[in-house]
Amino acid sequence: MERENLFVPGKEDYIRRRHHGPPEKCILCAIAAGDDDVVNLELYRTDGFIVTLNLYPYNPGHVMLFPARHVEDPRELSAAEATALARLQNATLDVLAREYGPAGFNVGYNLGAAAGASIPHLHLHVVPRYRNELGVMEILSGVKILIEDPAATQERLRRAFARSEKE
Repeated sequence: MERENLFVPGKEDYIRRRHHGPPEKCILCAIAAGDDDVVNLELYRTDGFIVTLNLYPYNPGHVMLFPARHVEDPRELSAAEATALARLQNATLDVLAREYGPAGFNVGYNLGAAAGASIPHLHLHVVPRYRNELGVMEILSGVKILIEDPAATQERLRRAFARSEKE
């Protein structure tokens, strides 16, 4: 059976602007700076890193961790930054495990356009995965159904990160 792709609302405009419009400022730098022109999906912030929801999530709880300073490759991080990011990754996994109870996680980077990176700013994806998450809609139409409103995910995870800071 040939698979058809359905587009995420708004994603096509985002890609078209990136490829055909004037150069945009780095979206993650804009988030780090608190720019009012970008959607604020920030969940948690440390001295050098930010945790945010993915604007186009694969699953509820799909987050991205990124340095507040503009870095495009993990090899550009100092040893202290790499350690801080590893600690934040573990804290994020703990928060997501407590809040969502997933069966597993996908954790990783897309480095470079050929690898699927659409944002030239280092960011680590953490995607909760669930048993039997492939449903009939995905099998028949290739459509992913999210069972939690992203605004609810944002509020839920902001509270969870705040609680984890007190532990």
